[in-house]
Amino acid sequence: MKHNTDIYSAAQLIELIHDIGFLPLLYSGIRGFSAEDVVSDDCRYVILPDGGWDWPLWKWKGPVVSEGQCVYGKFFAAKAGFISLDWWPDFCNYRRASRPAPAEGSIEEAIVQTLQEHGSLITRELRAACGFNGPKMRSRFDGYVTRLQMACRLVTEDFVYPVDKHGNEYGWGWSLLTTPEQLYGRDACHCDRSPSESFERLFAHFHRLLPNATEAQIMRLLK
Repeated sequence: MKHNTDIYSAAQLIELIHDIGFLPLLYSGIRGFSAEDVVSDDCRYVILPDGGWDWPLWKWKGPVVSEGQCVYGKFFAAKAGFISLDWWPDFCNYRRASRPAPAEGSIEEAIVQTLQEHGSLITRELRAACGFNGPKMRSRFDGYVTRLQMACRLVTEDFVYPVDKHGNEYGWGWSLLTTPEQLYGRDACHCDRSPSESFERLFAHFHRLLPNATEAQIMRLLK
């Protein structure tokens, strides 16, 4: 991937995503193809002397999504990443066609309908609203949410962080989930091409973007 590999701000990361269309957040299985790979060394995860941590890239996720109009979710082999709005219609078109819509009465349907009713919820609130309050329910529920993201039915609107007594945000934060239709509008999820045409367009783009990647590596990210 022949692009700037010394990103040191959210604005630069937004520019790169708009330029190349797709960018996994962390290691993607293809060397150099992730936000983690392209950021400056100063923006990587570091443990501080007091035991805390700093990770500029992690903190950029919210601004990239909310200010940069980049779609974010677990889209690449169930791992998180960014997609530009220019490429989202084709990606959404292909993914939704390859994965059936939530069945009537299913948990997936209940999750989507709950978000449609509330607008957006963090995962913990969504889990409670859907009645997943029992022991060992968290990982099971997270599996449903991940599958819905892979199917382009859910996306992350922003990130919410707890605040300490001094008004400072801390911790890893929670994804604020919503549907892409609510966040970007129905037109952003519509594509005039057939799903197979969208796939061919996506595959050709990935092949140009990652000329040294194998077909299997590309398919792992697209399927």
